[in-house]
Amino acid sequence: MKIGIIGGGISGLTLAWYLQKSGVPYDLFEADARPGGNLHSLPTPEGYLLEVGPNSLQLSPELEELLADLGLTDQIQEAAAVSQHRYVLRNGRYQILPSSPPSLLTNGFFSLKAKWQLLKEFRQPAAPIDPKETVAHFFRRRFGPEIVDYAVNPFMAGIYAGDPEQLLINKTFPQMPALEQQHGSVLRGLMKGAAGARRRRIITLKNGIQTITDTLAARLTYYQSGTAVTAISRAADGTYQLELKGPQGLEAAPGYSHLALALPAYAVAPLLQPLFPQAAEALAAVPYPPMCAVYSAYDRAAVAHPLNGFGALNPKVEGTYAAGSIWTSSIYPNRVPAGQVLFTTFVGGAQYEQAAGQAEDVQKAAVHAELSKFYGITGAPRWQYRHSWPRSIPQFDQHIVGAHAAAAALETEHIVAVANWRAGVGVPDCVRHARRMAEALASEQ
Repeated sequence: MKIGIIGGGISGLTLAWYLQKSGVPYDLFEADARPGGNLHSLPTPEGYLLEVGPNSLQLSPELEELLADLGLTDQIQEAAAVSQHRYVLRNGRYQILPSSPPSLLTNGFFSLKAKWQLLKEFRQPAAPIDPKETVAHFFRRRFGPEIVDYAVNPFMAGIYAGDPEQLLINKTFPQMPALEQQHGSVLRGLMKGAAGARRRRIITLKNGIQTITDTLAARLTYYQSGTAVTAISRAADGTYQLELKGPQGLEAAPGYSHLALALPAYAVAPLLQPLFPQAAEALAAVPYPPMCAVYSAYDRAAVAHPLNGFGALNPKVEGTYAAGSIWTSSIYPNRVPAGQVLFTTFVGGAQYEQAAGQAEDVQKAAVHAELSKFYGITGAPRWQYRHSWPRSIPQFDQHIVGAHAAAAALETEHIVAVANWRAGVGVPDCVRHARRMAEALASEQ
């Protein structure tokens, strides 16, 4: 057995790490000179440390074990205590979103009508499972339209860059229909599960999240950066051959019994086309909406809002330009120069695609105007920076069903998928899935 791994993001690197620990031969090829894919920490000459990708991580058991394995436990930095507060724009003003089932009823965020619908959810019978049910439809029928507009919609835009009217509930939050079936009431199930449950820690690493992937790459024996896989073929004996384009030009890497695909679905599709055209078609159909992050720094004295939270989301019904902002300096104060605050504002996604395509200066100006309006900011930004993803986060909508079916079929051909379109969009999801795949491959030896 020898595994050819294509892609050096968190999924490919984690898979290689656990294969290496198990003694399974592998080669990992990454086209970029920098490992990590979407995990990218960017220090700037002006004294800011930006996360151009995930801004924080939920410390799952698998991620915690990986960090310990890599000797990075002492590099963990906890999010500030205020990060437990999440704000949502309502009627032009940011308000704290209730964070637990009881607070949904006691907090003043939702109307009396919405609270009455929440109470009725306890007695509403479970509906038959519908594999095509969207996130919006599920929450609308269980909790009513106000919950969808002011909680579900902004949350899905912030986490998935997605539209809850399109995303599938069983692919994004399968635990929700499971709670409905098991307890009859989602809220009842959530309250039972919350009893004695420990809230997951929100963390980063002192020098940025990219420390994880940098450390993984440095510990791997058979990691090749700056080497792109340009074609996949199959020999008469069934092994896979990879055509590579690296510093020395085109070359071949023959003799892999298995392949691991750790690339976005749209990047995998052309590689699979010659051998598995149906799988390629399914993967090419997965949408990745464009998105930009605009980083804006201000003097603390110029911002009226207390910024006592993780950040704020903007529901689509509020008609804003941006999907919301993370209050980076509130979560990790050492990431900005003293006396300043930093907003990481997201423009684009499935619900704001037109804004994502605008020129950089237009986006920066629009973000500054909107921040000034809602946060009581006086004066111009001290500093701004923009990063653009023409294709950002895979959408777990109807197209992901075909992609997942294709991935399952490819496993019979000794090809496994370990990217976020298969595992889930979060870093902990990717780590968990990659480790499971490494264990499954090692068991075949």
